[in-house]
Amino acid sequence: MTEMKRRRSFEPGHRLKFLVLVDETPECDRAVHFAVRRAARINARVVMLAVVEPPESFEWLGVGDAMRAEAEAEVSERLDALAAAARQAAGVDPECVVRTGERADEILRLIREDEDIAFLVLAAAAGTDGPGPLVTTIAGKGAGSFPVPVVIVPGGLTEAEITALAG
Repeated sequence: MTEMKRRRSFEPGHRLKFLVLVDETPECDRAVHFAVRRAARINARVVMLAVVEPPESFEWLGVGDAMRAEAEAEVSERLDALAAAARQAAGVDPECVVRTGERADEILRLIREDEDIAFLVLAAAAGTDGPGPLVTTIAGKGAGSFPVPVVIVPGGLTEAEITALAG
């Protein structure tokens, strides 16, 4: 509960931020679209976070650094493409962050570091395999302990539906 008291996004001089987790899934585009449309509507900001999970099994081969650099370059490219789409769709210029580590840990770390983050936006898969591992983890074990509300955007929504829902 102390984390919520530290949130500064509603204080004078601050603007709330939507934190969107970016991954390689097609549903991720829906979450970004929702966040930038909603941010444009309420004069908020968007932070897009991509997390590279460390290639632990390859460290002993000496290729871990090269694999990590390659993965970071790939996610940076994805972030750049999504940022360009955000600017075109809603005039929002998102802040792009790349971290290396465990996804849930890096999400929580960024939320703790940036007191203006007010919402975490996640994409949920529309297929029969479930909503995705991160959504499942958060909705199951950790959803109640996150220091900000979690918005889950279903991957099956169209851009028009998301735009209407975002206000």
